Amino acid sequence: MNKTHYSEFVKSIAQGWNTWNTRSVTSHVFLPDAFSIGLGMREYRDGGCLKQALVGRVGEGVETVVPGAHAYDGSYTSLTLNWRDTTWRIETATEGADWVARVTPLQQQLKPAALIVEIAMLWNRPGLLRRETDRLVAQLPEREITVFTTGTIVEDPWPGESTPYWVIPLTTPVGISTGKSRDLATIDAIIARRRHEHEHRPSRAGESWEVYDAMQSCVAWNTIYDPIKGRVVSPVSRVWSCRSGGYTLFCWDNYFAAFLASFESESLAYANAIEITREAVDAGFVPNSTNGVFCSNDRSQPPVGSAMVLAIYQRWGQRWFIAEVFDALLKWNRWWPVNRDTDGLLCWGSSPYEPTVGNVWETNGVNARFGAALESGLDNSPMYDDIPFDTERHQLKLADVGLTGLYVWDCDSLAELADILGRTAEATELRERAEHYRVALKSLWDDDFGLFLNRRTDTGAFERRISPTNFYALLAKAATPEQARRMVDEHLLNPEEFWGEWVLPSIARNDPAYPEQHYWRGRIWAPMNFLVYLGLRNYDLPEVRQQLAEKSKKLLLKEWREHGHVHENYCGDTGSGCNREDSDRFYHWGGLLGAISLLETRHTS
Repeated sequence: MNKTHYSEFVKSIAQGWNTWNTRSVTSHVFLPDAFSIGLGMREYRDGGCLKQALVGRVGEGVETVVPGAHAYDGSYTSLTLNWRDTTWRIETATEGADWVARVTPLQQQLKPAALIVEIAMLWNRPGLLRRETDRLVAQLPEREITVFTTGTIVEDPWPGESTPYWVIPLTTPVGISTGKSRDLATIDAIIARRRHEHEHRPSRAGESWEVYDAMQSCVAWNTIYDPIKGRVVSPVSRVWSCRSGGYTLFCWDNYFAAFLASFESESLAYANAIEITREAVDAGFVPNSTNGVFCSNDRSQPPVGSAMVLAIYQRWGQRWFIAEVFDALLKWNRWWPVNRDTDGLLCWGSSPYEPTVGNVWETNGVNARFGAALESGLDNSPMYDDIPFDTERHQLKLADVGLTGLYVWDCDSLAELADILGRTAEATELRERAEHYRVALKSLWDDDFGLFLNRRTDTGAFERRISPTNFYALLAKAATPEQARRMVDEHLLNPEEFWGEWVLPSIARNDPAYPEQHYWRGRIWAPMNFLVYLGLRNYDLPEVRQQLAEKSKKLLLKEWREHGHVHENYCGDTGSGCNREDSDRFYHWGGLLGAISLLETRHTS
């Protein structure tokens, strides 16, 4: 891949059929025209219609979607949909510029439900839609798309559609195709071929196939087209996007999404990394959150961008990609010492600003302790419960091991990127800054406790409420080999703190808040496992790395095998994700649990 003009590059991504529509995983869109074919359900027991389906929606009477495979290019998708005692399997595939689907009933009410096939133009794009006797037709600016079915069309005026549609009783499997009429056997053959291609990609082998499938599916099903900015991105989940003006991007979340995509989709990796970097605000930082409604101008999030960009470059080797994001990443790197430094160490913070749209998050927590906790990415972590906030410096009065470790890692990674680009002066600047904060980080070592600890900037006292972020000093290579061994033996592998069947809890197991198992108060989060694992790779600790990789893989596959879920977070006691409604059931960074095992396999092979 050698494209250098990014707008043209995005156009090359957004071509053909895919699940680009934010609001339903059963809607397939043809880009660039924005022509959509939506598959819905009409049931007769209660007279209801289901026209939109999302993975992980919770509440009484909502649909249950079990997502299956999803090729990044949309060439093959599979899911199972259950609603009101009716279950269907939907498989789709592409054949050149055409799209086909097979809808198979698996469980029915007394009177079988019907398939609704609706065509639409999304995002107010131009097009003329009509229904003819045996087909649906879209007259688009540069082409005509015709839709055919193998099913028997019945007249039903009550599904509530406002564009041309069919209602097809689902007593037997039904095929849908575009371009030309195809029988079900032909459609099945296309789907079978695309399924085989997806499952037998050269990058997949042996036991890792299931891990690849979970990782790719959670990114691909969440990937959408943003018609406002004309881009392809992978928001954290569609549930988040639907309630936030069309999309929701979080800073470190989307850098991780870019990294996950890079295992198999070079283009989607670039798209996610570039687009979240482009969300940087005038002050210079990449914001905590940006969506179709507002942007969090008071706070950033953990600085993992440069490291993920470097990892993507190391996999695909495209220098233009680094050049596209380098200056913004450098500006962000320079922002931290100016705005979040107290006495040579870094503290999370939240800076005041004038609201622009009146959104609650433009005032809630701004220039306050909660806003700083949000900047950490660990929103309700017990580590920050009782820490005072300095409203003049706009920072927590806490020198943070996690932030400082991540920041040194950011400096080191960005210096490597500068070397590749021949930016000698910047590389020198970054290495000097990395060394300055690495030395400062060493001062947070508590030899009595055997761990790097957060320290109050007002009292100088160490804080012994610990989480996996205390191990991020390993990312900065701030620990000696002896210190790293103590950290692992006395704390990481300590079942009273972090070890056990399911790891790593977001606060030590012996912390008073751990039993709450609420969000960052004891739940297990994939990015913490991932960052600790990467830190361990800097030291001669192969047995610990391997155990963490295996336990992370086991956690991912537990919910994937049971429910087709890739969770936002998991219970520290049981490994369950579904036991709390505030664990999004299809949140892409959960795939990092699988990435750890793939990286470990490659590292040791």
